[in-house]
Amino acid sequence: MVWTTEVVTGVRVPTLVDVLEARRRIAPYLLPTALHSYPSLDRLLGAEVWVKHENHQPIGAFKVRGGINLVSRLDETERARGVIAASTGNHGQSIAYASRLFGVRAIVCVPEGANPVKVESMRSLGAEVVVAGRDFDAARERCERLAASEGYRYIHSGNEPLLIAGVATGTLEIVEARPDLDTVIVPVGGGSGAAGACIVAKALGAPLEVIGVQAAAAPAAYRSWAARKLVSDRMETFAEGLATRSAFELPQRILWDRLDDFVLVEEREIREATYRMIELTRNLVEPAGAAALAGATRLRSRLAGKRVALVASGGNISPAQLQEVLAAGPRDTGDAADPGDAAGPGGPGSGGGPGAQGAWAGPGAQGAD
Repeated sequence: MVWTTEVVTGVRVPTLVDVLEARRRIAPYLLPTALHSYPSLDRLLGAEVWVKHENHQPIGAFKVRGGINLVSRLDETERARGVIAASTGNHGQSIAYASRLFGVRAIVCVPEGANPVKVESMRSLGAEVVVAGRDFDAARERCERLAASEGYRYIHSGNEPLLIAGVATGTLEIVEARPDLDTVIVPVGGGSGAAGACIVAKALGAPLEVIGVQAAAAPAAYRSWAARKLVSDRMETFAEGLATRSAFELPQRILWDRLDDFVLVEEREIREATYRMIELTRNLVEPAGAAALAGATRLRSRLAGKRVALVASGGNISPAQLQEVLAAGPRDTGDAADPGDAAGPGGPGSGGGPGAQGAWAGPGAQGAD
């Protein structure tokens, strides 16, 4: 079935039809990413585990799907105006990459101390990078002022139906390759990836559970989902791809209706999952890209014996982050009790409430990717 069209504050919620059209749009520019199984992860989680390698995308992150889908559809007037976005990294890379493909001027506003790997990528792709303020909100405010004064086409990192339809093509690839999966676990920053996963999973009518994972040190999206209203919260995670101070309306409306569960994970769990993903899959992943494994580890007893897909949403880890993760190393997980057995306010497996503590890595960890 295809979900009926809904409108969120004047913005249409994408459907499976939009996702199929997005796939047609991006196909000339992006190959499907790998979906690999790893026996070592099977043993770690006691489940049949598949990893969707969005870290293999040209920019090292899933968001490029949405960027190409959106920028490819700009009309001539919008292309002539140029586009502008606010980002700490992967959204900005996505818009820069797509703009280069289609000959569009791109400006990306980033906070001070943003992930240098991602900022350098934006510049290399031809985007003009504007450093503005200590956190994502300051960069976003500068971005919105520039869009209004200069007439640029502002591309929000979450409230864009074409971005969500584009990133949803990743989940479409997952269910087509493995229609027997029980669960897909998706990292959540602004929520576009999880929203896209929900659109595909529920529209196809498959019994596929979609679980989101966010940092307990930046729980705005989780708390908004739990309360069924938009809220703001602290933003103190070192995983910039999971960091949002305020929830985004369009992804949240989709998540409220269709997300099966939402998990909060601690900074320590994200670091350990990053180490484990690098060690066991021989892939470079950024902390947000390892969040699905952190969530699955927290839900280990619940997932036992199931077929589970983990979305490795990105691989853009900075040298400083990598050194920190490798120096800390993993705990000996052994047969330790499953921390997800204690349900938090979001229901089974939520893994902790909005007061959970985490370490702040500095201003570069301020804002949605």
